[in-house]
Amino acid sequence: MQQEKRKGKEAALMLGWFWGCLVFGVLFALVTVLVGDLLGDALGGLFDFLSADAFQPMVLTGAVTVFGGAGILLTRYTALAPGSVVLGAGAAGVLSGVAIVYGYVKPMRRMETSVGYSLADLKGRIGEVLVPVPAAGYGEVLIRAGGGVTNQIAASLEQEELPSGTRVVVVEVKEGTLLVSKLEELDS
Repeated sequence: MQQEKRKGKEAALMLGWFWGCLVFGVLFALVTVLVGDLLGDALGGLFDFLSADAFQPMVLTGAVTVFGGAGILLTRYTALAPGSVVLGAGAAGVLSGVAIVYGYVKPMRRMETSVGYSLADLKGRIGEVLVPVPAAGYGEVLIRAGGGVTNQIAASLEQEELPSGTRVVVVEVKEGTLLVSKLEELDS
């Protein structure tokens, strides 16, 4: 009789532990969805040292959530011993973590592209004059950069007038201004 009470207390304690893991994971997911960007900005890269895929918050909380849910299911619907329930729930948590890493985190990392660029990256790029560039003054050029196009202030490197539609090459970037030269087309 006393042994049954002890087993009942152990099962209740384990269920409480599993429910805690499940609730923590669900609440973490909700908080991340609702205020994740705000928290990320506020913490300012505090957790950047956890750069390994297995330590991503999504992976860890996903594994903890699955561990809790599997533990609840195994406790309620099987006759497994408490140690076996913990091992089974742990295996389910680890497997879900591996599935998240290889099914979501790694593929998404390979897909990341940046549309960002710096003005220094524009050196050597070919563009087209939008607003005529006077011999001693500024105009505007259109250049492909990152994932799109950008309009930038430009001046002529050789102090020659460059009319709209002229193809130019960026030779230098100085004080936020592109110094461009007329692109000489090679005759075939």
